[in-house]
Amino acid sequence: MTRRSLPGHIGFIPDGNRRWAGDRGLSKEEGYQFGLDPGLALFELCKSRGISEVSVYGFTQDNTKRPSPQVQAFRAACVAFVTEIARRGAAVLVVGDDKSPLFPGELQAYRTRQGEGIKVNFLANYGWEWDLDGLKEGQIRSSDVSRLDLIVRWGGGRRLSGFLPVQSTYADFYVLDEHWPEFRPEHFDRALAWFKKQDRTLGG
Repeated sequence: MTRRSLPGHIGFIPDGNRRWAGDRGLSKEEGYQFGLDPGLALFELCKSRGISEVSVYGFTQDNTKRPSPQVQAFRAACVAFVTEIARRGAAVLVVGDDKSPLFPGELQAYRTRQGEGIKVNFLANYGWEWDLDGLKEGQIRSSDVSRLDLIVRWGGGRRLSGFLPVQSTYADFYVLDEHWPEFRPEHFDRALAWFKKQDRTLGG
């Protein structure tokens, strides 16, 4: 059995924006804009801690079934996040169905990895079935994303929600009950401390 002090690749599921907004008397779509600053803060933390690769759930194909104002709001927040981390020195790859009109056109240039520095794989209009359907053409559509070591989810949900099923096979899964807009640096510290204690046999 082995233990790693630091995960090489972390996945983040930033959930709970709508519930957070509702608790404060805001509309559900207003919640998404409050997820932007936490995302940028977490990105900077990952850079400072020496994390080499992160994957972030932006929105799924299923999410686009929500009311139009919500879809517009989370698409705008995703574009703003990707644009800013690219400016701050991330090597960005956007993974998702770009053949759909629901894929933000502003992110098209990032369908191949752009930039240098910490790798950030951002899932936009992503679906696990869409991903695996790439096998018909020889490989999964997220083939440029490496195996995950740790997945951290906010919002209390104990499920992957279709998050990179192939890369998640041997990932440890840490759940925070706080909603994503309530992000604090100690959430990240707690996840890393927990990961350090895990025995990672990878099936061996």
